[in-house]
Amino acid sequence: MKSRMALYYSMTKPGITQMVLVTTIWGYFFGQTEGLAHLLTDLKLWATLIGVALGASGAAVLNNYLERDIDGAMARTRNRPLPAGLIRPMHALAFGLTLILVGEAVLLVAVNVMAAFLVLLTNFLYVLVYTPAKRISAFNTTIGAIPGAMPPLIGWVGAQGTLGLEGWVLFAILFVWQHPHVYSIVWTHRDQYAQAGFKMLSTNDSGAHTSWGVVLGTVVLLVVASLPTLTGMTRLFYLLTSLLMGGWLIFLGTRLAALRSVAASRRLTKATVFYLPLLLLCMVIDSFL
Repeated sequence: MKSRMALYYSMTKPGITQMVLVTTIWGYFFGQTEGLAHLLTDLKLWATLIGVALGASGAAVLNNYLERDIDGAMARTRNRPLPAGLIRPMHALAFGLTLILVGEAVLLVAVNVMAAFLVLLTNFLYVLVYTPAKRISAFNTTIGAIPGAMPPLIGWVGAQGTLGLEGWVLFAILFVWQHPHVYSIVWTHRDQYAQAGFKMLSTNDSGAHTSWGVVLGTVVLLVVASLPTLTGMTRLFYLLTSLLMGGWLIFLGTRLAALRSVAASRRLTKATVFYLPLLLLCMVIDSFL
């Protein structure tokens, strides 16, 4: 049996929060001008990360709270603390709201008002728009991709204090990337999503809609991932590596469309998971060339 602290920690979805922090650092790195070595001692960066981590964790807890009935209906989520009856719903609600409020205070005091506003907007869109949209419309993936793409923009604003074209470019990459990534996941678990009442693209789909969504998403991602070079943020090394990785995703997406199998969807999911951090790494390497 997990300790009570471990149960509360699991509701913050630490794996997702870690990815949020990685993409926040990505945006902050391109928003600051002092170089990579300076980041370790940049107190504003650490304050940004603390505020974002608390906000993302709080939003995850509130998502657990709102979806506790659906989580209880799916085999892959029924053992989470709330559907399993290990944590009281009102305690989870209070915990999630506290995390968000403390995160906002940190951002307001130690970073800037714009960063605090964007984190609050992200939480609002994720908890109160995207979460209920999953029961209403198959377009929920696109709706959820908006708050999901905010971290690099927040990182950029944390460093710059204002919005900028480069920050929006990073936002666009993450926004588009989520589509083939999520579509491959929901194809793998489409039966469970349908049983729980989620209106996903793959629900009651023979494969045609999801296939088109995956292929279109990978093709658009190839184009959007080239924007950093077209806007002067990166050079040839990044452009070539992004095209190679994007081509690989298109191949896997096309293969999923042709085979419409769980094995093909799992391969695409794994590829998208590796794609994003590799793309970020290539952008950082390119900045030193």
